[in-house]
Amino acid sequence: MRRNKKDRQKKLKDIIEVNPFITDEDLSNQLSVSIQTIRLDRLELSIPELRERIKNVATQQLEDVKSLRVDEIIGEVIDIQLNDSAISIFDVKQEHVFSRNGIARGHHLFAQANSLAVAVINDDLALTAKSNLVFLKPAKLGDRIVAKAKIIEDEPETRRKTVEVNGFVENEHIFEGTFEMYHRSQQ
Repeated sequence: MRRNKKDRQKKLKDIIEVNPFITDEDLSNQLSVSIQTIRLDRLELSIPELRERIKNVATQQLEDVKSLRVDEIIGEVIDIQLNDSAISIFDVKQEHVFSRNGIARGHHLFAQANSLAVAVINDDLALTAKSNLVFLKPAKLGDRIVAKAKIIEDEPETRRKTVEVNGFVENEHIFEGTFEMYHRSQQ
């Protein structure tokens, strides 16, 4: 069903309000219009592109991260609740894959998971004491990996927290891991 421009733009705005991390391609599919039409509508409505929307949502939350600088986090943090949970996205590009098969090299996925586990700790010093990461499925060139971290255990007397991190491409679970984190303060 074709919508008129005004209705389509209202629907576009409503969808982005609910999910600010939706891609232009997904919007195009949902609204049954071209990606170019989506881009023109966003421009007319002063809605920034996906990367800008992500940065806008995360910028304020990231100002409170003590354990590392924002530019040291692998991937883009889109949500963080210090001492609780965090989410980041990582787009697999040519420089992240093996040239012969287009599969992402594991150290990039580990770096995304580990830096997210460090970032969620609300302390100026957070170090990985132990980690266990299991790759369930390969990530490929062009995939967008969403990593979700959650503190599942806190032992103030030993200054250790256990962070569970899971990675997904769309709804496919591609890695799971636990990170035992040492931190300086007894929170």
